[in-house]
Amino acid sequence: MNTGTPADLAPRLRSAADAIRDEQLARLREITALDAPSGDSRALKPVEELLASWLTELGGSPVLHPGPAGSCIEARFEGSGGSHRQRVVLCHFDTVWPSGTAASRPLRLDGDRISGPGVLDMRGGIVAALGAIEILLDLAALADPVTVVLTPDEETGSRSSLEVITRAARSAEIVLVPEPALPGGALKTSRKGWLSYELHTRGRAVHAGLEPESGINAIDEMVDQLVELRQLVRGDVGTTVSCGLIRGGTEVNVVPDRAVANIDIRVPDRSEETRVRGFLDGLNPVRADAGLTVELLHSRPPLERSPAIAAAAARASELGRLLGMKVGEGDAGGVSDANIAAAEGAVVLDGLGPVGGGAHAVDEWVSRDSITDRTALIALLLATS
Repeated sequence: MNTGTPADLAPRLRSAADAIRDEQLARLREITALDAPSGDSRALKPVEELLASWLTELGGSPVLHPGPAGSCIEARFEGSGGSHRQRVVLCHFDTVWPSGTAASRPLRLDGDRISGPGVLDMRGGIVAALGAIEILLDLAALADPVTVVLTPDEETGSRSSLEVITRAARSAEIVLVPEPALPGGALKTSRKGWLSYELHTRGRAVHAGLEPESGINAIDEMVDQLVELRQLVRGDVGTTVSCGLIRGGTEVNVVPDRAVANIDIRVPDRSEETRVRGFLDGLNPVRADAGLTVELLHSRPPLERSPAIAAAAARASELGRLLGMKVGEGDAGGVSDANIAAAEGAVVLDGLGPVGGGAHAVDEWVSRDSITDRTALIALLLATS
């Protein structure tokens, strides 16, 4: 079907998105009633089944790729134009909330504000993306094929989803990621990279009062290593280092023979990532006979604002204006599966999800009007970009 120009299609998509507002609220209520703790494959199973049923209702044939963290879901929707230009919609369905949260804090609607666990990150984005596909199919306006990928472990590093994400990204002309928008609805055209390290120091345990000089204090060794890591901080470019967890020792009167620290490092670009990796690889014990192990637990490359991503963001802004929306762009310190897709050379538009606040917090909320707005925007991007 010839859908006409973007200017012709925009009001039709806006009207169609308005028409499914109640349906989308019902979907959001249904998925928010289910716990989805990242890393718990058993708890995630009901969510997988619900999403697979939604995709089937839309006419897709969902394929589940089982993994230790749960199943990655993939569903393809064929376009009506015979095109081979592949679009990918990339979402995650895990949340940071433990089992039991859904029952204790159910979805609540207060005017335009919808509250509940995971409504912003990123259940509202899932509902908007699937709504966009629904209205495009109803209007016979989906010209190019679209693959929807839903990952179960984004919040813990996407290890089991990595192969599915990279394969989809390599074949995509564009990857749309409905993670929460920046305040005001701006897209995230760059994200910092993430490196998560665990440091282990080893010493020698002795009585802290009788013979402290013959011991090796693993906690003191760890403190000195953390001081060394402060050299990595570069405020001028945005490289940050945070020790989020530290533990060690056995008793207060025993010189500790072990300590462990978990380090979170954010980098703006690949050159900083290379510098940080080299520094950590070159760490050595400060004390004679002390031991040190440096383990990289998780990493995601930076999402850098390439000319192609900048052009895609400009296109999204132009389409947003046709829908009566202002769509800007900006940077984000957090990471998403978009970082992985961009590292494969894909053109990525992140932050296409709705506006809200309180991600990962008990006051998490999403704007109901924004879900409708983003449904129309994602649909127009899929139909015309």
